[in-house]
Amino acid sequence: DGQIVMAELTHQPSRTSGPVGRVARILGDHGAPGMETEIAIHSHGLPCEFPATVVAEAEAFGTRIPKDAIDGREDLRDMELVTIDGEDARDFDDAVWCERKSGGWRVIVAIADVAHYVRPGSPLDAEARERGTSVYFPNRVLPMLPEALSNGLCSLKPDEDRLCLCCELRVGEDGRITRSRFFEGVMRSVARLTYRDVGEFLDKPSAKHAPKLERLRERLLALHGVYKSFIRARSGRGALELDTPELKLKFDEQGKVAALVEYPRNDAHRLIEECMIAANVAAARFLDRYKVPTLYRVHGLPEIDRLETLRTFLREFGLWLPAPDEVTPDHLRDLLQKIGDRPDAGLISTAVIRTMPQAVYQPGNIGHFGLALEHYAHFTSPIRRYPDLVVHRGIRQVLREGDPQELIEWHGQFPVLGQDCSFRERRADEATRSAVAWHKCFYMQDRIGEEFDGIVSGVVDFGLFVQLDGLQVDGLLHVSALGADYFGRDSSGFRMIGRSSGKIFRLGDRVRVRVTNVSLDDRRVDFELAGAMETSRRPTTGRFQRQGGGRRRR
Repeated sequence: DGQIVMAELTHQPSRTSGPVGRVARILGDHGAPGMETEIAIHSHGLPCEFPATVVAEAEAFGTRIPKDAIDGREDLRDMELVTIDGEDARDFDDAVWCERKSGGWRVIVAIADVAHYVRPGSPLDAEARERGTSVYFPNRVLPMLPEALSNGLCSLKPDEDRLCLCCELRVGEDGRITRSRFFEGVMRSVARLTYRDVGEFLDKPSAKHAPKLERLRERLLALHGVYKSFIRARSGRGALELDTPELKLKFDEQGKVAALVEYPRNDAHRLIEECMIAANVAAARFLDRYKVPTLYRVHGLPEIDRLETLRTFLREFGLWLPAPDEVTPDHLRDLLQKIGDRPDAGLISTAVIRTMPQAVYQPGNIGHFGLALEHYAHFTSPIRRYPDLVVHRGIRQVLREGDPQELIEWHGQFPVLGQDCSFRERRADEATRSAVAWHKCFYMQDRIGEEFDGIVSGVVDFGLFVQLDGLQVDGLLHVSALGADYFGRDSSGFRMIGRSSGKIFRLGDRVRVRVTNVSLDDRRVDFELAGAMETSRRPTTGRFQRQGGGRRRR
C-alpha cells in the first residue's frame, strides 16, 4: 500500500467492471526522493537504460585519443580555448577563443566531434536517434549518449586532448559575420570556467581575480568585446530579448527539495549564447551554400489570432501592438525593452512567449522569427541533441569531399527525421516540467498557512492563478476565496469583477496570498487572500502604475 508501480493490463475495463492487471515493476514508495522523476520518465516513455551493445560500443573507444585520429586535423592545443558553463554542468560540448583584430575580432567556437564516434547505422546512432535529446531533471540526467562519451571522450575537459569540429568567425565592429570557415581539429581546454566566475570578472575587470581568470584576462576581455558587437547586431535586426531568471532547485542530504532559488543571467551567459548563435548561423549558411540535406531550426510567424489575443492582453497594461498582419520582430523587441523592470515584466514576457509557435526541426529553411535570422541550425550541442549531430555529419561530408546525398541514406527522409526530433524534444520538455512541478509542490506543502506576495498570472472562470515572487510557483486562488461576493469574469477575459461590491481583480495585479492546500499527485497549490487584501490598481485608461521589485531567463 502506498507504493508506485508499473501495471500491465490483463483485462480491459467493461461496463460492469474495472480494468484488471498485474504489477510489472515496483518503482518505490510514494513521495520517496527521486520518485517524481521515475514517474515522469515512465509516464512519458523516456528511454532510461542503455542496451549492453550500446554501452560496449561507447566503452570500446577507451579513454584516450589515438594518434591516428589526430592526424590531418588542425592542432589547437596551444590556444587558450575555455569552456564556460553552469557550476553543475558535467558534459562540456563547446569551447571558445577570441582575439582582437583590426576592424573586429577573430572567434573560434570548438564543438566536441561526436560524429567521429557515433557513426551512421551503428547501435550508438540508433539509440541516440531514439532518445533524440538528453533530458535534464532537477536531480538526474538521462543522457543521449552513454557516459563513456557524454562525460568522457566527447566532453571538453580541461588539460585533455579532445577531437573537435570548429567554426572560425571573423566579426566586424558592427557584429556582422564577415567570414567563416569550418575545420576538423584537436584541442586541449585550458580551463573549465563557470558563468558566475566569468560574470564577476566582466562586472569588475579592473579588480584582482582568481589566478585562472587573470591568466585568461586578454581572452575574456576580447570575448566580452565581440559579445557587445553581437548585441548591437542583434538589436539592429530586431531579435526578441527574453532575459528572465533561471530557477534552480536545491536539495538536502535526503534528496528532498530544500529551496527554490532564482538566478539572474549575467554577461557570461549572454556571451556564450551569442557565440553559439553566431556559430549556428554560420553552420546553416554553410550547409545551404553546399546544398546539403540537413535539419534547420526554424521558428515561424505567430498566428494571427494569437497576435490579436496578445494585443487585447497588452491593452490591459496600457501597452500597444500594431495590427496582427503588421507585427514584426522589431515590434515585439521594442515591447520587451519598454517593460524594463516593471513588476509585471515577467508576466508580459510570458504572454509574448506563449504567442510564439514552437521552434521545430525541418529540412525546409524558413528562418527564425524570434532571433530575426534567415539561416539558423543547431550545431553547438551534439553531445545532447541529435539534430546537432546530423548537422555535424553534413559539414564533415563537405570537408571530406563526400557525397551529401549519403545523408539521406543514413537518416532516411528528412521531414520524418525533423518530426521525430521535434517530438522527442517536446516529450523531454513535458517530462521535466512535470517533475519540476512536483518538486515545487513538495516544497510548498510545508508552507501551508504561510503568506507570500505574487502577481495574478491568469484569469479563468473559476478564479485567478497567482505566481509567487522569486519562487516561480503558480497556484489557484479559487473564485470562492475572493471574498463575500459573487465574482465573475468579464467579457475582456482579463478581469474578475464582484457583482455587488464592484471589486476588480485584474491580470497583473499584485496580491498577497496564503497557502491553504497542496496536492502532490495533482501538482496543484491552492491559495486564499491574506487578510484584508488591497490589490494594486491601475486606471482603466493610461499607463500601469509601477510598483516595487520586478524580476526578469535564457
